[in-house]
Amino acid sequence: MTGPWIGRPQRRREDLRLVRGEGSYLDDLEFPGCAHLVFVRSLVAHARIGAVDSAAARALPGVLDVLTAADFPSVRALPLRATPLPEGFTVADVPMPILAHHEVRFAGEAVAVVLAETAAVAEDAAELVQLMLDPLPSIGRPREAMDGKAPVHQSVPDNVVFRGHARGGDVEAAFAAADRVVRGKFSIPRLQASPIEPRGCVADFSPAEDLLTLWCSSQDPHRPRLQLAYVLERELDRIRVVVPDVGGAFGSKGGLAPEHAVAALVAMRCGRPVKWVETRSENFLAAYQGRGMEADAELALDQEGHLLGLRVQLISDSGAYLLGHTAVAAATATSLATGAYDIPAAEVSVLGVATNKVPTGPYRGAGRPEAAFVIERMVDIAAAELGLDPVEIRRRNLVRPEAFPYRTAIGTEYDSGDYPGLLERAIDVIGYRQERELQAKARSEGRLRGVGLALVVESSGNGIWETATVRLEPDGHVLLLPGSSDHGQGHATTFAQIAADKLGVDPTQIEVRSGDSAEVPLGMGTFASRSVTVGGSAIVLALEDLQQRCRTWAAHILDVPEEQLLWGEGALQPADSSPGVTLAEIASAAAGQPANDELPDLRGDGRFSLPGLVFSSCACAVTLEIDRDTGAVAVERIVAIDDAGTIINPLLAEGQVVGSIVQGLAAAVFEEVSHDVDGQPLTESFLSYAVPTLPDIDMEITAEFRHTPSPRSPLGTKGVAESGCIAVPAAVASAVCDALSPLGVVHADPPYSPERLWRLIGGAN
Repeated sequence: MTGPWIGRPQRRREDLRLVRGEGSYLDDLEFPGCAHLVFVRSLVAHARIGAVDSAAARALPGVLDVLTAADFPSVRALPLRATPLPEGFTVADVPMPILAHHEVRFAGEAVAVVLAETAAVAEDAAELVQLMLDPLPSIGRPREAMDGKAPVHQSVPDNVVFRGHARGGDVEAAFAAADRVVRGKFSIPRLQASPIEPRGCVADFSPAEDLLTLWCSSQDPHRPRLQLAYVLERELDRIRVVVPDVGGAFGSKGGLAPEHAVAALVAMRCGRPVKWVETRSENFLAAYQGRGMEADAELALDQEGHLLGLRVQLISDSGAYLLGHTAVAAATATSLATGAYDIPAAEVSVLGVATNKVPTGPYRGAGRPEAAFVIERMVDIAAAELGLDPVEIRRRNLVRPEAFPYRTAIGTEYDSGDYPGLLERAIDVIGYRQERELQAKARSEGRLRGVGLALVVESSGNGIWETATVRLEPDGHVLLLPGSSDHGQGHATTFAQIAADKLGVDPTQIEVRSGDSAEVPLGMGTFASRSVTVGGSAIVLALEDLQQRCRTWAAHILDVPEEQLLWGEGALQPADSSPGVTLAEIASAAAGQPANDELPDLRGDGRFSLPGLVFSSCACAVTLEIDRDTGAVAVERIVAIDDAGTIINPLLAEGQVVGSIVQGLAAAVFEEVSHDVDGQPLTESFLSYAVPTLPDIDMEITAEFRHTPSPRSPLGTKGVAESGCIAVPAAVASAVCDALSPLGVVHADPPYSPERLWRLIGGAN
């Protein structure tokens, strides 16, 4: 089978190894003499640390050491500015320490660590460590935290640990001229990433090489390596980070965990490898969580339903400390506040508020779902107040295709799109008119049936730059080393398709390896749906570099000028159609002759920088019915029409969309991390945190693609992996509130659990 390969559905080539059980995950790694770590964590949300009594633990056979923050007095906290923030954002100096010292500020914070010969002994010993904790006032609700009665940090009396502001257009004039001002108040709960594989690491130190090696379950080796160098104040070239197979992340493994830094320090201290593998209970307590945002919004409209102005106040529940990426979600939500709509004036203010909870960080979507939820709910509420159909108000206000590149009032420049086209296709596929007829019949029978819509924008390409190296090996196969790491996205398949098209070979001739900082070039990694757009573009540049080097070798072998050579299917052919030379023949010739000034080595390098973010979009339509007696939601159909520009592999892209749809449905109907008013966790396992199972997603899901290529990348690609997480919560909210509208319900916050809706229905009857 020959190319082109880009745009062709291909099964994931990496799956067979994994389904056979041949994967190598963090806990599969074995090292001679490896010791094990277990952390001793606070069970209270806020307290002053007194004594730490470790005598009984130390006496247990097999225990090697018990350590606290006092044993690492000169170690830095995690970096605050690991991720750049836009102009207008400021952050307080409240970084997360690797171990608590003086105070614990959330239940689950690590105070001590036990080192033992086995994990079982370490776990038993950790139970024997006694923490003398003097309780302090604690707070779990961000709005209440701002009154200053329970400061999480004495240096921040009002608990506001970051602030942001953005505006554009004449907001005051827009509201003064409005015929109607619609107001809404929204709360988006915290969510747990819940990867199949929790976090973990192995650390080892070689004094002879002065090399610290960290194997960790992470989204890439680059960010943990850079952050570990900062924490330890150690030269970057003295640190190696290796990422093996990863059992999911969804944003929750996007940097250095404090436990990783502790493991590195303990390995250097004890002179042997040490391993930490997180339990599921620890993951609920100590892994950073996503979402957790509230919003107050105002929307100014004229009598015909044209959107004139928007004001939004975002309140982000930051948790007890600021991680380097805690403010990213709020900053992203700010940049996308106007969504897919042409709103000439807008203002967004952001407050990040400290609470006595585990910190928040990026979770699949990271700010985009929050922005989409607020603006889509406001548009639906406005439609209801004006007596307009939800489709019609959107038609009147969407950014038109001819307006691209389009700069929003907030200052975000969208590169390409066809939002009206997406909307029309979504309502056509869902059968919008027929669904309204079914709804009318259901209402006449007293049933609660709803139809919901959302049209959302997804920014991608964050991090802007990426690198790649490609080598033509002596046996003729091509080794591709991307800076972007794979943790389930299918890079070995999609990146091979890109390379196969460029070189005119079969993808089976392309080997893709990533995850080892000693082998792959320095890069940014995998997050924010950036891999194909930024990483794939770097691969294109590296391939072009390799192609030129191969051209030089072919000219030497064939004794013809370079400019007379044409690139064919895996070969360079003279323009006169005389015999050419294949990649395998070039590789063989180069293997027998060292590179010199005239004959370069067969290695191509590429570094690509986006001129600006790229923006994909999705129109989502949902139909559902709510049981009056139980409050249970039965989602019947979800339609998602995505514009992600050029699609490298439609099969994998559809898989990403469907998986994201299910995750978005989970956020809308099932999942919520709960704490009491003092910040004490109430969801500490899957017994109290409802992750959907297969019977819960028994519905019809339709995913289609439309294509407006991005002018900002050579491949024309845009992100697609998070669209369902962004669009589905807003669309389900639209459908739920539509179903409940005969009862006078204007808005309800997620999750739409049976109990929550049952209470709403009961209160309305």
